[in-house]
Amino acid sequence: MEVISFVALAAGLIIGLGAFGACIGIGIMGSKYLESAARQPELMNELQTKMFLLAGLIDAAFIIGTGIALWFATANPFLGQLTQIAGK
Repeated sequence: MEVISFVALAAGLIIGLGAFGACIGIGIMGSKYLESAARQPELMNELQTKMFLLAGLIDAAFIIGTGIALWFATANPFLGQLTQIAGK
């Protein structure tokens, strides 16, 4: 049952690397927001709206990846193919 171990490893990588990428992306975006707000304080409200919209999109991409990884971990579609091959 190497398939189960590989799926667990892949799910861990998807979740871990997705979280790492989302954290790096939000950190860079937050620092750029603070830089631009310090340079032009009159645009702070517009920039804040755009920053929160992008933060939601970055988090949404991570959560979709987590959902796909957990789907593969719980309802593995590869196991059905494996049992069909083993039955032949």
